[in-house]
Amino acid sequence: MKNATITGWGKCMPPAVLTNDDISTFLDTNDEWIVTRTGMKERRISHVPISELAHVASVRALAAAGVDASDVDLIIFGSCTPDEIVPNSASLVQRLLGIEKAAAFDINTACTSGMYALSLASSLIRTGTARTALVIGAEVISNVQDWTDRNVAVLFGDGAAAFVLQETEEEEGVLADKLGCLAESRDILRAHGMGTRYIDGQTILGTVWWNFQGQEIFKKAVLGMCEASAQALEKAGLSTDQIDLVVPHQANLRIIDAVAKRFGVPAEKVFINIHKYGNMSSATTPVALVEAIEEGYVKPGMNILLPAFGAGLTYSAHIIRWGERVEPVGSAEIELPPCEKTGLELVREMMQRPRAGGPF
Repeated sequence: MKNATITGWGKCMPPAVLTNDDISTFLDTNDEWIVTRTGMKERRISHVPISELAHVASVRALAAAGVDASDVDLIIFGSCTPDEIVPNSASLVQRLLGIEKAAAFDINTACTSGMYALSLASSLIRTGTARTALVIGAEVISNVQDWTDRNVAVLFGDGAAAFVLQETEEEEGVLADKLGCLAESRDILRAHGMGTRYIDGQTILGTVWWNFQGQEIFKKAVLGMCEASAQALEKAGLSTDQIDLVVPHQANLRIIDAVAKRFGVPAEKVFINIHKYGNMSSATTPVALVEAIEEGYVKPGMNILLPAFGAGLTYSAHIIRWGERVEPVGSAEIELPPCEKTGLELVREMMQRPRAGGPF
């Protein structure tokens, strides 16, 4: 039976950091308030378009796999903040990589986009449609952030991660997954202003107001992640005790703690990097998995559980069996262009952009 194993991994984090103390210079908040409620201390702000973050992460993933870009026959780009809607961002990454004829498409399920992309790529490899896939989770959410709203401005950051998946006969890669959506609750996490319905001569496309009902999101997120994880475990024929590492979506430390407690997972089995990056939407779980590999948490043959949720309210859970290799085959000499500004300076520039209209 064909499977799709992860052979390469890479991330790209913008260098500009926005700390909680920085945010307190333009919002009524402070470090203690943010850390207590979210577990976040800082996040990254990108000075380049999302395609550049995705390109760098992809080059690093290909080098880690020891795979030439010309061997990639499928690119799936998970994001809700693409450079453009038409044409898609996957095709731009394809061009930047110099790949001529790969299938390339974007997917948007908000914060779960990178994980949905992992499921799709794995399935297409299993069916023989593709043999080598590049899966990307990337976000430049700072550009569509409402920096006047304390409820959301403290939560999100920018970043990208990519994985190379290849065909294998070994029992590796995604052993089981569960994807779903609590559509009746889609309005509790909603970004007004992104989409053609807002083109009315008064509202600027891309000027965003957020509907963010924190308490309801918390309840639905814990419910979705726990139910998806339970179903994925059942499909894989595994118990919670057989999971060696949990790499959850890093949206809120309280949510992570609640999911771990409900499943009886000890803290030492849960990988957390929310304090460094906040919630990077589609990039969050992919970046966390890359860092778990880089920091030595991932061992050969491990069973890894990755639960996530996003606006929609989409949810997912993946059980991955890691292969034998946890060290990259090679490295790539590629970096982002230098950034001459701080995260706070970049955000203050964004705050000077004209706003129009209001929520619909």
